[in-house]
Amino acid sequence: MSEKKENEKKIKEEQTLENRCPACTASISYNPKLGKFKCSYCGGEYTLEEMQSYNDNASTKKNNTTTTNVDPNAYYVIYRCESCGAEIIADENTSATFCVYCGNTAILRSKLSNKFAPDKIIPFKKEKQDAIDAFKRLSKGRPLMPRDFNNEENIEKIRGIYIPFWLYDLNVSGDIKMDAKTVETWTRGDTHYTKTNTFLLTRGGDMDFSLVPVDGSTRFENAIMNTIEPFDYSELVPYNHAYLSGFYAEKYDTEGEAIFNEASLRALNTARNVLRDDAKFYSSKIIVADNLKTTQKNRQYALLPVWMVNVKYKDKMHIFAMNGQTGEFIGNIPLDKGRTLLYTILIFTISLAILVLITYIVFVMGG
Repeated sequence: MSEKKENEKKIKEEQTLENRCPACTASISYNPKLGKFKCSYCGGEYTLEEMQSYNDNASTKKNNTTTTNVDPNAYYVIYRCESCGAEIIADENTSATFCVYCGNTAILRSKLSNKFAPDKIIPFKKEKQDAIDAFKRLSKGRPLMPRDFNNEENIEKIRGIYIPFWLYDLNVSGDIKMDAKTVETWTRGDTHYTKTNTFLLTRGGDMDFSLVPVDGSTRFENAIMNTIEPFDYSELVPYNHAYLSGFYAEKYDTEGEAIFNEASLRALNTARNVLRDDAKFYSSKIIVADNLKTTQKNRQYALLPVWMVNVKYKDKMHIFAMNGQTGEFIGNIPLDKGRTLLYTILIFTISLAILVLITYIVFVMGG
């Protein structure tokens, strides 16, 4: 079978979802500061319930959209923008994106339906300006940072992305055994004594953990996502695609069952620490046997808000990410080797000059 025919077999129809202003029908986006949807054309503000009512009464327009094979190892979705008619390409894991010509949001229906339909979402609370301010603060007190690292071009690349997470409810039960020691010291006359007591301790328990998060996308580093945690899960709300307007979104590419071990490991580490800390008044405690087991009780698929930008410097990507709910951020800032060398030479020269001046004062003028 020819490559062309093989690709034609993989083509299927797609649909996009779009949020329109109930008053003027312009594209409308979610405003994190207001906690409402605000139209940038007519200024109208609407709650989620008002948008749902409008969308329920509006007909769903089907785009002339297809999925096509562009690369042998990756699939892309081609959709037609309803505002300007341009054809835009998104990769297989993108569920919400923008038209690069008119800025209109496109939400890809198939990426958010059936098993890919999220259960919950935490809407953005921090705006892009909050992320820009945090990004700029990274440069303060960093004279060795490359000059162009926080230029306007990089700042404009900061984007709000809903990252797919699996949230697990699980139970940890069992016990651990520890070699524990106490040390006593005393002095009698000229002799110093040390007495070490060794004990075999057992600590057990039954603990429930709720909403243990694991990043469901291989495109985002777990270390980065772990650093900007925690999220306030009391603000989880039922998923509605309207929240995606104005933001990018990804769908998971790792099944929840496949990464349960990561959630299990986080819960087990916490349980071990709790049981170890329960054994007080010992100078050392070493776990020699671990009989803790985890059981998954529930799993939810959620989208969590993150502001992010990747900056390339010297053929290496440096990541800035900010929690779109709490504002917690991390920045991987490079050092400019040229500026570092000049700075080192300058410090050395100034130090040498000061040393020479002190020597002159002490030995010449003082003599």
